[in-house]
Order: sequence, then C-alpha cells, then structure tokens
Amino acid sequence: MGDDSEWMKLPVDQKCEHKVWKARLTGYEEALKLFQRIDDEKSPEWGKFLGLIKKFVTESNAVAQLKGLEAALAFVERAHVANRTVGEVVNGVVSKVFNQPKARAKELGSDICLMYIEIEKAEIVQEELIKGLDNKNPKIVLACVETIHRALSEFGAKTFSVKSIVKLLPKLFESREKPVRDEAKLLAVEVYKWIRDALRPSLQNINTVQLKELEEEWAKVPSGAPRQSRFLRSQQDLRAKYEQQQQQAESEVDPADDESEEMAQQVDPYELLEPVEILSKMPKDFYEKTEAKKWQERKEALEALDALTKNPKLEAGDYGDLVRALKKQLNALLGWHRVYGRSLGHMLVVPTILEKFKEKKAQVVQALAEAIDAVFLTTTLQNLSEDILAVMDNKNPSIKQQASLFLARSIRLSTPSALPKTLVKPLCCALLKQVNDSAPEVREAAFEVLASMMKVVGERAINPFLTDLDKAKLDKIKEIADKIALAGGKKGPEKEKSAPNVQPAPEAPAKPSGPPKKAAVAKVAGVPKKAKPVTAGGKQQGGKSKNAAETKEVTETELSMEVCEEKAAAVLPATCIKQLDSANWKERLAGMEEFLKAVELMDKNEIPCQALVRMLAKKPGWKETNFQVMQLKLQALALVAQKGRFSKTSASLVLDALVDKVGDVKCGGKAKEALTAIGEACSLPWTAEQVVSMAFTQKNPKNQAETLSWLSNAVKEFGFAGINVKAFITHVKTALGATNPAVRTAAICLLGVMYLYMGAPLRMFFEDEKAALLSQIDAEFQKMQGQTPPAPTRGSNKRSEDQEKGENPEEQEEEGSADVVDLLPRVDISDKITEEMVAKIGDKNWKIRKEGLDEMAAVISDAKFIKPTVGNLPIALKARLGDSNKILVQQTLSILKQLATAMGPGLKQHVKSLGIPVITVLGDSKNTVRAAALATLSAWVEQTGMKEWLEGEELSEELQRENAFLRQELLGWLTEHLTTLRSVPSDMLLCVAPLYACLEDRNGDVRKKAQDALPIFMTHLGFDKMKKTAGKLKPGSKDQVVALLEKARSIMPAKPPAKAAPAKPAAITPPANLSAGVLKWNFSSPRIEYIEQLKTQMAPCVAKWLQEELFHPDFQHHIKAISAMIECLEAEKDGVVSCLDLILKWFTLRFFDTNTSVLMKALEFLKLLFLSLDKQDYQLSDLEASSFIPYLILKMGESKDVVRKDVRAIMDMLCKVYPASKIFPFVMEGTKTKNSKQRAECLEELGCLISLCGLLVCQPTPAKALKEIAVHIGDRDTSVRNAALNTIVVVYNKCGDQVYKLIGNLSDKDMSMLEERIKRSGKEMAPPSKQVEEKIPRVPPSQANASLLRKPSKLHGMGFHGRGPSLVTPEFSLDVALLENDLAPICELPDLVQHKLEDLEPVAFPEPKTRPLPAPFDLPSPTTTINLVISKIACGDLNISMQALTQMDDVFRQRSSPDAMVNNINQFLIATVLQLRLINSTHMADQRVPKEDISKLYSCIVGSIMTMLGVEVFAREASSGVLKDLIEGLLTVILDPRVEDLQDGRQIICSINILLGKLFEKGEQTNLLRCVCIGFLTNYVMIRFLPETIASVNLDRILLDIHNFMKVFPRERLHKLPNDMAHRTLKTLLHTLCRLTGPKILDHLTLVENRKESELEAHLKKVIKSSAAKLSRDQENYLLTKRCVCLQDLIELWDYKQKHPDVDLNYFLRKLSPSARASVERGLITIRTEREGKANMQPPTTGTLICLLIPGVSIALPTGSEELKPSVFRERLKAFRQLNGLDNKDTLTSTGVCKDALYFCNSSTLNPI
Repeated sequence: MGDDSEWMKLPVDQKCEHKVWKARLTGYEEALKLFQRIDDEKSPEWGKFLGLIKKFVTESNAVAQLKGLEAALAFVERAHVANRTVGEVVNGVVSKVFNQPKARAKELGSDICLMYIEIEKAEIVQEELIKGLDNKNPKIVLACVETIHRALSEFGAKTFSVKSIVKLLPKLFESREKPVRDEAKLLAVEVYKWIRDALRPSLQNINTVQLKELEEEWAKVPSGAPRQSRFLRSQQDLRAKYEQQQQQAESEVDPADDESEEMAQQVDPYELLEPVEILSKMPKDFYEKTEAKKWQERKEALEALDALTKNPKLEAGDYGDLVRALKKQLNALLGWHRVYGRSLGHMLVVPTILEKFKEKKAQVVQALAEAIDAVFLTTTLQNLSEDILAVMDNKNPSIKQQASLFLARSIRLSTPSALPKTLVKPLCCALLKQVNDSAPEVREAAFEVLASMMKVVGERAINPFLTDLDKAKLDKIKEIADKIALAGGKKGPEKEKSAPNVQPAPEAPAKPSGPPKKAAVAKVAGVPKKAKPVTAGGKQQGGKSKNAAETKEVTETELSMEVCEEKAAAVLPATCIKQLDSANWKERLAGMEEFLKAVELMDKNEIPCQALVRMLAKKPGWKETNFQVMQLKLQALALVAQKGRFSKTSASLVLDALVDKVGDVKCGGKAKEALTAIGEACSLPWTAEQVVSMAFTQKNPKNQAETLSWLSNAVKEFGFAGINVKAFITHVKTALGATNPAVRTAAICLLGVMYLYMGAPLRMFFEDEKAALLSQIDAEFQKMQGQTPPAPTRGSNKRSEDQEKGENPEEQEEEGSADVVDLLPRVDISDKITEEMVAKIGDKNWKIRKEGLDEMAAVISDAKFIKPTVGNLPIALKARLGDSNKILVQQTLSILKQLATAMGPGLKQHVKSLGIPVITVLGDSKNTVRAAALATLSAWVEQTGMKEWLEGEELSEELQRENAFLRQELLGWLTEHLTTLRSVPSDMLLCVAPLYACLEDRNGDVRKKAQDALPIFMTHLGFDKMKKTAGKLKPGSKDQVVALLEKARSIMPAKPPAKAAPAKPAAITPPANLSAGVLKWNFSSPRIEYIEQLKTQMAPCVAKWLQEELFHPDFQHHIKAISAMIECLEAEKDGVVSCLDLILKWFTLRFFDTNTSVLMKALEFLKLLFLSLDKQDYQLSDLEASSFIPYLILKMGESKDVVRKDVRAIMDMLCKVYPASKIFPFVMEGTKTKNSKQRAECLEELGCLISLCGLLVCQPTPAKALKEIAVHIGDRDTSVRNAALNTIVVVYNKCGDQVYKLIGNLSDKDMSMLEERIKRSGKEMAPPSKQVEEKIPRVPPSQANASLLRKPSKLHGMGFHGRGPSLVTPEFSLDVALLENDLAPICELPDLVQHKLEDLEPVAFPEPKTRPLPAPFDLPSPTTTINLVISKIACGDLNISMQALTQMDDVFRQRSSPDAMVNNINQFLIATVLQLRLINSTHMADQRVPKEDISKLYSCIVGSIMTMLGVEVFAREASSGVLKDLIEGLLTVILDPRVEDLQDGRQIICSINILLGKLFEKGEQTNLLRCVCIGFLTNYVMIRFLPETIASVNLDRILLDIHNFMKVFPRERLHKLPNDMAHRTLKTLLHTLCRLTGPKILDHLTLVENRKESELEAHLKKVIKSSAAKLSRDQENYLLTKRCVCLQDLIELWDYKQKHPDVDLNYFLRKLSPSARASVERGLITIRTEREGKANMQPPTTGTLICLLIPGVSIALPTGSEELKPSVFRERLKAFRQLNGLDNKDTLTSTGVCKDALYFCNSSTLNPI
C-alpha cells in the first residue's frame, strides 16, 4: 500500500508513464475523465499528453490498454493538437492493437483510425494501414483490411482514395488466409459501389472462381450511388445538405443517378492500369521491315507490334520514330491509340487520316474511322478543330463526309463544357456551307453534325448560328436531334436549362475485344485555371465573358456576287459602280473618291460591309496597278471596317490581299491601317492568326517582315488578351530561321513585345536556338526589362471597358502567365530519383550528403521543366533542411528554389511537405541561412500563391515557436505577401493568437514586426474577429492588445480591388471629391494599383500631354515632364498648390526609380518647389507631408553624395513649411532602417532639429525619443555611433546632466563613449570627426556653429534660420525677421524677467570692484537664468538690452566660478551679433530712437565683450563660426558711415579697433584663423600675432580652409577682382606660415584630398624654395637692429625709418633685452624731439613706444609750449575707464578723449581698411 500511496499522489500525465500497470490504468481512467471535461479544444492541457498518446495505444497490459485506447480516442476527438500524433499513433494501433485477441481493442483501434480521418488526416492513416497489409501476422492484415473497408464505406471514395486500394486487391485475393480473402471480396464489392466498372480491368487476372463470385456480388449491388455516412470536420455543410435532402420528398429526377455517374467518373479505369514498356521489346529489324517492298514483311512487322500493344496502357517514352513509321502504314492506324496512351499528341496523324478518307475502299475507310476515333480519345475537339476545319472546304466529297461523321461521333461523346462558343461558332459556319453542298452524302453528314451539336449544347446555344437556314432545314436538324441517343443514355440539355457539367460514360465499343475506351475528356484547352461554374456555352457563371465583343460578334453568311451588287447599288451612286471597273485609272480614281464620300455619309446599320468589300475586289480589284487608286481602296476598306458591322466573313475576303500589299513601299502604310481596323472589328487574336498564317505562305520576305512589324504595334495597341501564344511561337520560330535578315529582325522585335506581356517564361521556348540568335533575343529582352506593357488603346481590351465589364487586369495577367507555363513541355524525373540518390542525401557523412544533393541539382537542371511527381525527393530534402551543416542547408534551399522554377504551378501539392519546413529554417541564427530561406519562400509563392500556405494549422504552429528570428522573419514575410491578397482562407484566424503572443515578445524586433502585421491581418479578418480573439487573453495582455488593435484600425490599409466590377464609372472628378475608398499612400514599393490610382486622380489636374509624359514607361519622358514643370512653376503657383499632394506623390514614385538622371531632376524641382512654397508662406497639410516625407527620408541613405546633399537641402526647406515637431517622428522612423547611411543621416538630422528648436521638438516625449536615439550609440557602424553621440551631446548642451536621466540605462561601454564625447565637447567644440569629413562638408550637431551653414553676405538680412545647431535655448530664441520689422522702441520682452531679475544685486558703475563680487544670480537654476538674461541682449528695447549687457559684464568679472558661464559663451556672442544687426537695420534708421542711446548701447557691447576676453577660459570658448559672425558684425559697424555721424562715432570706432586687437590676441588661434580664412579683411591683424601663437594653431585645419578658398577663388579669378586686397592677404599669410614653420609645413596637408592637384601645395613649395633669399634679408635687418647701440646708430635708424615707414621695427626690438630696448626707445624719442624742436616734451613710457614705431602712426601730443596739465591725464584716464566698460553710465562727450583714443588706436595695422 505504501507504493500505491506514492503513485496516487502523482499528476495524471506522470501516472500514465508509471512503471506500475495499476498506476497507468488509473492514469488512463483519469485522463479519459479529464479529456471529457475539457471543452476548449485549444486548452493548454492537451499539450501535456502530446508525447504520451502513442504509449496509450501501445500499452503492454491488456486491461490497461483498453482504457488507454478509450482515452486516446477521446483525445483524438477533442484535442486541437491531435493531428500532430497521427503517424505514430496509427502505427502503434496497427502493430500493437490489431494483433490483440480482444475484439473491443480492435474496435477501439479502428475507431481511432477513423477519427483521425475525420480530422482531415486520411492520407497518413491510409498510408499506415497499407503498410500493415505487408505484416506477416494475418490478424493484423485482416484488421487493416476491415478498417480500410469501414473507412471507405463511411467516408466515401472522395475522402478515402481507392486508387491505391485497387492496386492491392489482387495481392489480397492471393492470400493464404481465408478470412483475408473473404474480407478482400467484401472490400472489392465496396470499391465497386463507388467506382463501378472502372474496377473490372484491374481484377481480370485474379482466380476465375473468385472473379465469378465477385461478378455475382457486383450484380447484387444497387444501381443507386452510395453516400458517405460520416463527414470530415470541414464537410459539415455537406452533411447538412444530405440531411436536408433526406427530409425532402422524392423529386422528379432521382439525384442518386446523377451522383452515381459522377462518382463513377472520379476514378478513370485507365489510371488504374499498370503501364507496359514495349519499345525495348520491339523486333530489332522492325523499322527495316516497315520500309520493305514486300507487303508480307511489312505485315509481319506490324503484327509483331500489334501483339505488344494488346495492353491498354503503355509506359511513357519516346514514340516519335514509331509514330512516323506507322504513319506510312495506314492499315495499322487501328492500333495507334494503344501507342498514344494519353501522352502523345495528334498533330502528326489527324491531318494524314483526314486526307486518306479519299480512299474508295470501304475496308480502308472503316479502319481510318476507327483509328481517328481512337485518336479522339487521347485529345479534345478543341485541339482537333483546326485540322477538321481545314478539310471542310476540300473538293473531295468523301473527305468532307467522313470528317463530318467523325465530328458527329466526337460531339456525341463530348459534354457541353467541351463545346464552348468559340468552337461551336466556326464549326457551324463551315457546316452551313456543307448543308448546301451538291453532294447529298455531304449534306446528310452536315445535318447529323448540327443535330448532334444541338443535342449536346441545346437549341438555345446553337440557334444564333443557324439564322440563315430556312425552316425546312432547321426542322430536319431538330428531327434528327430527337432521334440521337447520347453516350451513356443521356437526354441532353432541356430547352430552358443548360447542360449539367457531367461527363457521360463512353459509348460501348463496336468490338468487345478492344481495350476500354477513355471517357470524354473533361479538360478543355483554354479554360482558366481557377475553377468556376461553367455553363453550356462554356462561359463563367456570375459574370460576363472576358471579351464582350464575342457576344456582339457580327455573324454573316457569304453572299453571292449578284446579291452583293444589288446591295451595293442601293447605297452607292451608279456612276461610282461603273467607274470602279473602268479601264481608265483616272475614272477609277474618281469612282473611289465617290465611294469614300458615300461611305462617310452612311450610318452604321446601313453599311452593307460584305457587298462593299466585294465591290472593291471587282476587276482589277486588289491587283490595281495605280498606287493612288490602291491607296484609296485601302483607305475605303479601313473606313468600312471602322464604321460598319464588319464580320469575319467580310474580313476573310480581303485579308489575303492586304497581306500581299503590306510590304508595298507606297501602299504598305494604308494596308496596315486597314488591318488594324479589321482587327478592331473582328478581334485582334483572330485577325493576327489569319494574317500571320497567310504571310508565311507567301514567298515575299518583305511581306513577312512588315506583317510581323504590324503585329508588334498591334499587340501594343490592342493588348495581349486572347492571343494564341502557341501558334505565334510556331510562326516566330519559322521567322527566326528565315534567310532574310529583315524577317529575323522583325521576329525578334515581336518577341520583345511579347516579352512585355509574358515575361521570362517566353525565353524557355527558344533555348534550343543557336547561340548567336539567342544572344540577340536576350538583348531584346534586356531592353524590355523593367518596362510595363502599355494600356490597350484599341479593341475591347481597353482598360476602361475592362472595368465596365468587371474584369481585373491583374487576374488577366496571372492567367496569361499561367497559360504560358502550361505550354511548356515537362519531364517526369521520378525514375531518375533513385533509392541510391535518396540514400546518399541521408547518409551520415556530410560529404556523401553533399554529393547526393549535387546529383539532385544536376537532375533538375538537366530536365529544366519537370512534372510534380518527384518520388521520395520531398522526404529526403525535408531532412536536409535540419542538417547540422549549414552549407548543406543552404544548398538544399537552393535546390528547392530551383525546384520551384522547374516545377511551376504543380508545386502546390508540395507546400505542406516541403514549403512549411522552409519556414522553420527562418529560425536559424545565421543571417545567410535566413536570407536563403526567404529567397526560397519568395520563389515558391511566386509559383503557388499564398492560399495553400495559409490553409491548415501549420503556419500558426510555426508562429507559436518561441524563436525570435523565426517570428521576426515570418511576420515580415506575411506582411509583405498578405498586402497583395484580396481574400484569405478562414484558417488565417488561427494565426491571430500567436500574433498576439508576438506583440508581447521579449524581442523588440518581433514586437515591431507584429505591430506592422496587425493592420494587414485586420484588413482580411476584420476588427471584430480580432478583438473577439483578444478577449481570450489575460486581462493585462488584453488591454495592451486591444489598444494596439485600436491604433492599427486607424491605419488599416484598404483591400486590393475586388474581382467583381463596380458600376459604370462616373465622370472624372477632382481628387478632393474622390470617395473614401481610395488606397492609402503607404507602401514599401509602389504597386500598379497605386500608380493607376494616382494616374486617375491627376487626370483632371494636368494637361493630357503632361499626363502622358508623367506616366510614360520611358525615363526620358519623365525628365521632359519635370523640365516642363520647372519652367511653369512660377507661372502656375496657384495650380501647383491646389494639387500639391498629387505632385508630391508622383515624385515619391521617382524615388524608387534607379535612373540617377531622373532622381537628380526630381530633387532639383523639389528644391524650387519648397522655395516657392516658403515665399508664399504655405504650410503643408498632414496628408501632404505623410505621403512625401517618409519616402524622401529613404533617399537620405542614398549611396551617391550628390543625392544626399540635395536631400539635406530639401529637409532644410521642409522645416520652413512644416512644423519641426511633426517632421521629427518621420526622421525617427528613418533611424530604424537597415541602411547604415540612412541611420547616420537621420540621426544627424535629429541633432539639427533639436539644436534649432530645443527638446520640445522631440516626439512623443523627449525621454522616449532620446532612449531610441541612445540605442544607436552601440551600433556596429562607426558613422551611426558618432552621429548618435553628437546628437546626445547637442541635448547635453541644452539641458546639462539631465540628459543622463532622459536616455535611461546604457551599457558601460556606451556610457563611457558618451561621457568622453561630452567631455571633449565641453573643452572645445571639436571639429567633425573623421567620418563626417566626407566629400560633402557637413557640420555635425555637436559643433555649436550656427553660421557656417549659410553664406555671410548681407548678414542683417539673413536671419537666424540656419540648420546648424545653436546653443540659444529655444524658449528664448529670437525671430530676427520680426525684430527687423518692428520699428517700435518698446518691446514686450521685458515681461520675461519681471519676476526674476528683481533679486539681482545692481551693479554699481563707474566704481570698479576691488573685492570679489557677490553672485548676481540667486536662482534655483543658474543656466536658466543666464539664458534668460542672454535672450534680453537682442531685445528691441535699448534700455533692456543695455541692462542685460551690464549684468553679463558683472557675470564675466566673477572669475572665481567660471563654470556657470563657460558653456554659454557662444550664446552670448550670437545674441550680441543679433543686436548689432538689429541696430544696423532698425535702430539707426528709426528717427524716434535717440542717437545717444545708440552710442551707449555700442559702448556697453564693446565693454562686455572686452570683459569677457579678459578671462582666458571664456575667450577660447568661442567657436570659429560665431567668431566670424562677430568680426563681420564689428567690421560692419566700422564701415557704416552713419556711425561716424554719431556724436561719439569716432570714439566707438576706436574702441572697436582695440576690441578687435584684443580678440585676436586672446581668442583661440585656430578658430580665429579659420574664420579669417573665410573673410580675409582682418587677416593682417592675425598675421601679426602668428609668431607668438604658431605653436597652438592647428595648421592642418587652417591649410584645409585655405585650400578650399583657393579652389573656389583660383589665382585667375583673384586677379580679375577690382581690389587685390584678398590676393595680397593670402600671399602674406602663406609666406608668414612658411617662414615660421619652414619645410615642415608640407607635412600639415593631411586633410587635403588630391594634394598633387592642389594649387596650395604648389604655392607652398614655391615659397619654401625662395626662403634662402628671405633669410639673408632677415639677417641683415637683425644686424641693423643690433647695431642700434650708440647715438649715431640711433640717428641712422631714425632716418631709415623715415625713408621706409612700412618696416615694422617692433618685431626686431622684441628680440633685445629689456634694458637695450628701453635705451633704443629713449634714444629715438630724444631724436624725434630734437628734430621737431620740442625740448619740453617728456619721454613716454615704454608701452607707448610700440604704437610710435608702427607704420603710419599719428601722434596726438600738445604742440608748441603748451604744458601737460593734470587735466589732460585725467581725461586720458577717463577714456581708458570708458573703453574698459568702467564708465558706461556717463556720456562720453569730451573731445580730448577721442583724440587720446586715436592716439592709441588709429593705426593701419589695427584698421587696415
């Protein structure tokens, strides 16, 4: 009991596996109860028992086994996953249950097998049961036979296939066990119930007694058809139908009869026969004997062959030689059908037999009739019609009679579906001629054919073609029809009912010894692949015919010449008819002119087309020698065909003549026009086939070439629908073999046109051509590649008419391509897939496996096109998809892809066995393997379509696998292919639950793919169904999924156009008035429906010629259209704006073009367009933006630099016409692409947007956006990483350390990179990293340079709208345009600081602070307060601006804590520059602004900047771009004449000169040199400081800027400038750099590309070469300086200075010691005083001598005997205080101050202008 207590505690599934049988018994009982309690078939509980069910049935204990079988039966019946266990469980039932002695166990085992059949697994069950028949245990064999019998009886032959059973019956009848034989007899009787006589041939060889017993049992079988009593889960509707039929009363016609016959035809007895191989058994001398002269030898050979062909079915092989040999021996034709089997064609024999009907011997005629009847059983009337119609006009009455009789016999064996209207009509036309034949036997045979046809298809279908028959003949046909008995006793269709699509049994053969004949063929050539209900006429029910012209086709009998003359005389003038056959060509010409006038005036119904055509053919007719008359005739013929009801009868009268004239030089054009008109009247397919056939019966190669040329153009105009491809290919092959090169060229051109419609399969028909010819064909195909067929413009195939008829162009194309594939000859390779090859593929050694796969690939490659029968290949290849060797997996995928191309549509049957395992490979971890699997899937879907993949549960099971790669790739694949489907199977709903699981997957990519797939699933399944499925989820998951469903609902795309046609289209309306059913402009690549929709929408908006150019397949026309749009852009502004969304959509299509010329032209137009929109202050709507911006962003990843440059420019312009906050999400979406260049560009764009607009631009929130941006820091691509880092640095400059909180958690590696980048950017705004130094200069977001992005000219008019990042906080960013237009002296900005600045301690001026100043900001956030104050600097109110400048001056003086300001220097300088521009453009011109205030504001600006430069950290923080703007702003003040007019104007100019000097001395030298390299006006000042600063200058960057300058302004261009200042400055700078660095300067050209082509390198080498002469001159100057130690030397130095004022002595004096320098300075002052007679002047200090020695100095000292009073020094001190910002509140009015300022500042060095 202790053991029992242990296993009793175990769960049910563990009990079922316990080693104690009692425990297992209890487990089975509990499992049975559990299974019966579970109501949900998809409950997870079922999954626990998946691996145990086989153990349930293979239980070793007999008692427990019974319970296990009961539980297994309940599991199979109720569990959704039971179908996964079918193979192993049925195998267990056969081996372990059927051998049990207990009947209950066998019964349960049989029930389990049948339950598996009920859940749609009949094939596997049948396979396992048939395997059981080979078991040595007779009990198992007997049980298997009983189960098969029971399955067939209950489910029927439709569900449980009988073909394999029939083949096994003879073996069962030979069994030693009597019970097995008895059960086999019962099984044979059951099979007979379902297939009737089709079973007999297979059992003819069994024991005679057994056969007799079977015959007796078969006789007892009731005549009614059996019905299945049990149904599959998918057949519940059929079950309801049967139950309903049982409840109804018996109808007049017993439905059982029809069903019996239908069931009997499901299995063709021919298919059950075993084929026999005879070719190898034929006598070796057979062919010699058939050629022998003695008839006895020929007869002997034929008798030997006849003995071999006794078997009704022969094995497939090459019977071509045999058929050709037999063709010569017509007496053997009776046995030909044995040779044909069902594989050989009829083309070789039928024409010969029909011609041989002229034989007069009755015996021969009878043999011929039997032979052609046998041939009919191997083909269809549709295939024979051409040969039959060809002999209907034969002069021999015997041939016509026998052909008609054969036709009558064939029609009686056919069904209505085998006689479509396209076949009935030409047959009736030919037979109507024979009804009036002079030979009575021909007339009688024709009546019999028409009667047979009426009997089969019904009077209603044939009466329209018999309108010309008189009543007597029509009654005779009806009388014969009533007497005709159709094959199988059928009565034919009733008058008011169409014939059912039932195939009658064949008529009893005349000779019972012959083989059983094949039933009437069900397959009819030309029937579409998609199964649709078919009526008697062969039309598809529920819709119109594809060619409506056929229903309106004009039928007309051929009229006699007398009747035609009468009808023509009624409508034509008498003179005209008389002149037509005149001998004088001028009269004939006049007659034709009258003819044309008369026809033009006739109505359509009044034109007797046939009569007029006959008149044109009157002598001389079409042999007219005068070309003018002939041209008029051809023109008249075209006019008649266009205006009248032109029939094929009329066309037949003239086509031969037209073909004869088509090659004429003068009349060929008119002949082609006439052919086109006839093609439009009688349909192009018919006309083309007639014309081409006639052309190749002629010997004139010119006619053949021109006919093919006409056909090429006609196909483009009419379309390809209905064309007889097979006939065309035959004629084209004939043309390709012509000796005339013009014919071959025309044929190749025609092939090119056909390629447009048929695609790649067309080439398969010409692979046997010569290599040279094939290369020409390939070249023609290459020209057509990528082009789309033009829309039909003629005939009934025009697109507009197709829409009216409800046709879908896509479906037509699919069917067309399918028809082409059907024409390909396919090879059966099943015999080549040997067991040895399969064994190799499954070998343990990978090398042998690879060898087997290579052999398999070679077999498929050699066969080219194969049949779907591939033997055991699927099993072998499926195993290799899971191979541990990934190379073999990829090779297997390659073979499967090759298999798809070779097998074609027949691949559908292998989707479940091979296609689904390919999906499993998508879960592989290697990218290459997954890519190969996707390529294979695409190749398969191209052949099979998606329906087979979506049916069943396999796809949902794959999606349930918790593999991130598999889910991600599979969802992407489904999203791509489901978009194009119009409908999906109901099983698609099974994939919804796994899809919801993917929405919560841990992998982000899986979640993203699942979200993308949601709208596509919803399109097909509907929101309600998906929401209902979501209701089964857990509460937490449900809320999340429902929210995503709601979101997907809003973006759900429209379904593709339905097959059913809408009502007639209304008049074209503007796009704004289109219905809401239009497709949403959202695609990964543009499909044809999007292009067609846009074309329709643009039709009323643009001119017709422009519409044609815009949508032309040739890119040259696109360029022409864009050029026209550029020309009229300015003139048509309003029109462009009104249809802007359509224009932008069209340009998005151009983004997908591969032609660079079109793309560049498109970008050029877009730049002009957005510039125009910006001028008009137009703002894009959300619709316009969403349909354009995402596709523009795709081009940001373009490989070509010039394209990316234009795209950036367009993105800049977009910010002016669409809010940046709305652009941001589009750019964010662009960062998710796989294109690394696009990711990098998008990240840079994000940085620009943030720097320009602040963090508020980040959508949906800054935190979410920055987290997504920060993810790219860990990207594998360097450019992407740097772009992401730069963008985060921009954010850091905006919000400081708060950025770490916004970006969330990063890995240690990513965080270290970010901190390093922020640290570097904090020291100096580093130049762009190496990846940014591309061919296209682009400022990275991290560089705080707002002005390098636009040209510096007209600074006051540019505004601050640059794309470059700015450190101005967006809350306080300025609208310069608004400020410049605001002339009011009062600004509203002071309100910004009313609540904060009252806490600031006022700065006391003019007293300087001698102690550390208290902190001026007592605010929670110093950065925010500083930004607030900086924003006030550029205010329009002068007082507020001065107050802000004073506060900033105070901040700069707090040198003990510079960190609060170090990151805001660029902001401060930018605001200052903006204020300078504002003064220049607004305040100086405003008379209301006091000039004194302007002077004070200038003083405050200069003082604040001077104070800032006093702090070294601040001075070096300014970037090069900001410094350039500042220098240009200061120079603008100096050059402004209005400044000199101010009261203190000259003093302001002097102050700015001093400021510039200090700026060049204190600023960061590299940035300064870079900015002055761009503007050379101030370069002389920088050259002065080079000797001291050369060590800190980045020469590489400076030389790069000089190089770029010299590229833009080469030497020739500089010489042409009116002012040579720039040229001289450039030379001075380069000479100075060479002098200071020597030859090493050439090592600093690292950043210059193509140094050898650089003008800079050549110039530097030239300077270095002349350095020796300059060195000697420097030494001479140095010696000159060194000698200045005595008075005489000082006097000489003074004289030298006076003669050479441009020499800078200061440079040489600096090299002396301080004492020597002081001595020289004092001596020079003394000499000057003596020379000027001023003995009373005191020597100045050492510091002032530098200014005295500067060339051109003007010393402002008192003259004469005036004493230097203290007041002079006081005023001088006051000037210094004012210049240094210590006296800003006092107005500087002293004239002396100005003079003293000039004393220090007015030098040519500081003011070179």
